[in-house]
This record gives sequence, structure tokens and C-alpha cells, in this order.
Amino acid sequence: MPKNDKRVKITLECTECKHRNYITIKSKVNDRERMEMKKYCNHDRRHTLHKETR
Repeated sequence: MPKNDKRVKITLECTECKHRNYITIKSKVNDRERMEMKKYCNHDRRHTLHKETR
């Protein structure tokens, strides 16, 4: 990725077990707040809330 790219890689961390399970890309311009998604956690074996880490 170029340095002046508007999209950045972020890591999603499970709020239940604190494992960092997912890496995704988001736009810095459109999504300024931290991202939250319900994703499947392999450690808990269920869908939990995942939040963006810095």
C-alpha cells in the first residue's frame, strides 16, 4: 500500500476473550470512529462483538 493511501489496515479484538482474531481494511476518510462488528470467535466458539484496536 502506498503511504498516502486513504485506506488502512486495522485489527479487530474480541471483547470477551481479548484475542485479536481479524485483520481488515477501512477508509480513514469515511470511517473516523473505531469500528465494531459482530464476528465469530474461534476461542469462544460463538459470535461476539469485536472492536478495533490501535
